Amino acid sequence: MSKRPLNLDDDQLFALMKFKRVVHDVKKPHHDDYFLVRWLRARNWNVEDAEKMLRDSLKWREKWEVDTKLANGWKAPEQLIKYYPSGLAGHDKDGAPLIVIPFLELDIYGLLHTASKEDMIRHTIQLLEYYLDLAAKSGENKVMGIIDLEGFRLRDFTYKPAAEFAISLIQIYEQNYPEILKKCFIINAPKVFAIAFSIVKNFLNDYTLSKIQIYKADPKKWKPALLEHISADQLPEIYGGTMVDPDGNPRCVSKIKLGGKIPKELYANKEDLLDNNNDYVHATVKKGEKLKLDYICADQGYILSWDFKTDGHDIKFAINRIDEDGNKDNVVPSKRVNCNYDSEVGVIECVAPSTYTVIFDNTYSYLRSKKIQYNIKLVAPAIDLKIETLPENGNNN
Repeated sequence: MSKRPLNLDDDQLFALMKFKRVVHDVKKPHHDDYFLVRWLRARNWNVEDAEKMLRDSLKWREKWEVDTKLANGWKAPEQLIKYYPSGLAGHDKDGAPLIVIPFLELDIYGLLHTASKEDMIRHTIQLLEYYLDLAAKSGENKVMGIIDLEGFRLRDFTYKPAAEFAISLIQIYEQNYPEILKKCFIINAPKVFAIAFSIVKNFLNDYTLSKIQIYKADPKKWKPALLEHISADQLPEIYGGTMVDPDGNPRCVSKIKLGGKIPKELYANKEDLLDNNNDYVHATVKKGEKLKLDYICADQGYILSWDFKTDGHDIKFAINRIDEDGNKDNVVPSKRVNCNYDSEVGVIECVAPSTYTVIFDNTYSYLRSKKIQYNIKLVAPAIDLKIETLPENGNNN
């Protein structure tokens, strides 16, 4: 398929000619004008900055053996091949590969305990290089993405190794794959996604942000948006298309891996399956006692999030609020939580000014103290998901 014209003005053509001269010593046969223009656009047509970006990226490719080991048959560990959620659904109406990343059964904690961060990065790079090869053959040289946040859990992002992995991938993308995103639909976004995105957006450039559209869990809004760019026969039925697996599965799991819970016997560290990252505080709530934690919310717009688990028994949990006039409110009623297998995670919007008291209550237990680990944060979100989509090119859709 032939590529679309570049349609450059005189200044841009001059910058491209100069760029070709300064990178001639590292330029590869497949580094055509379309490839070089990506780097110039990523650096606002500043030839010196684009040259540095490209040379740094080529060094990065050499370090990670992208064009040697990864391109010549490196095989990811079996658990990544089986449990890493992603897949190629089809192509958009212009031929760009359509990548789908579902969060429904993502077990990021399990992945990070059964594979190294380096192997996870290698596997991601290898997949992206494969998709880009398909994009080049289609003549589009860009990819389309759907990130389905059904099942998104805040604890997946607040778990420090997971957050570090996610940020590493974003940095790799921004520094080494400029201008490859045609459009990315983030669908089924829960309100707590605002906390995660408020951090992530700091690592994304304006071009990438302009290509992202965020939708809440309202298929009536996001299905028409998907079908505007993707033919129904290239889109799984669950997303409004007509594609199904041979057995009728509308998620097309034969093409798009959902992930899944990774068996504990595969964990590298079998002695301690509790989170051990520095973001969690470890404490003991003695039998017959309570642990109370106060958080002062001075301004509107803040969110209080929690993530906790015990090492083998349930515990009561509640959150109370006192405003500046001394009025009290039980915002999260006290209840016994079975959080010894999976973390208890939640979020509330705060009213300011107020003091919020998080309570771990073990007064009902006369025989056993409870060991807990918790991660509680008072965060000001950077976006408001009441807006159905992020503006593209300055306009709401």
